[in-house]
Amino acid sequence: MILAIDIGNTNIVLGCIDEEKVCFIERISSDKTKMELEYAVDIKMVLDIHGIRRENVEGAIISSVVPQLTKILKAASEKIIKKEPIIVGPGVKNGMNILIENPGQMGSDLVADAVAAIAGYSVPLVIFDLGTATTVCVVDEKKNYIGGMIYPGVNTSLDALAKSASQLNDISIEEPKKLIGRSTTECMKSGLIYSNAAAIDGIIERIEEEMGQSVTAVATGGLARVIIPYCRKKVILDENLLMKGLWIIYKKNK
Repeated sequence: MILAIDIGNTNIVLGCIDEEKVCFIERISSDKTKMELEYAVDIKMVLDIHGIRRENVEGAIISSVVPQLTKILKAASEKIIKKEPIIVGPGVKNGMNILIENPGQMGSDLVADAVAAIAGYSVPLVIFDLGTATTVCVVDEKKNYIGGMIYPGVNTSLDALAKSASQLNDISIEEPKKLIGRSTTECMKSGLIYSNAAAIDGIIERIEEEMGQSVTAVATGGLARVIIPYCRKKVILDENLLMKGLWIIYKKNK
């Protein structure tokens, strides 16, 4: 069993994986003001809640898009499991050919997503990760990572809308009653959900047009479960995709 940690701008995802089985996934807030010991306590509490004995954790792996927190979480996890974690990045084997201008700039979370998608689904692939930003990864029929897109995530768009328009109050992201809203709140919910679903549909169509072939679409991330049911295109929801990818990368480097 290994401890897998994904450090994002909004949340840190913690999970334990045993032979490709994800035992649990939990999220804690990303907080740049917290110290190593505070994160160590968080990790210990999560393991204890799920009945995971620390001596049964053989190692750890970390992906991160927040450099300020990478070393802190590395030290915190070492303090708990007494083993040095693998940090996904340059020099770490992932088994994937990355055909972009500067492979070293590719987010480690995107690497893990793509590695897991290649292992689990038919290529070519389009992978959506719905987090603070919505990222799009494209893998061709030869299993090469050829590029992608980044655009504002669901919560980011909602926050910007609420801050810029004084008459629009903060709302929760939940299922709209109907497409055409009849109140400000209903209009915001509908606009948020359907605009993001339509964006995914449209991006799939345009990528297929550019590549000249059909693709397998896979979605993951904290908000994928909310948005994907409203897509008209077939999109596979895999909430454990990143954790699976971290497991594969861990095994390649042990």
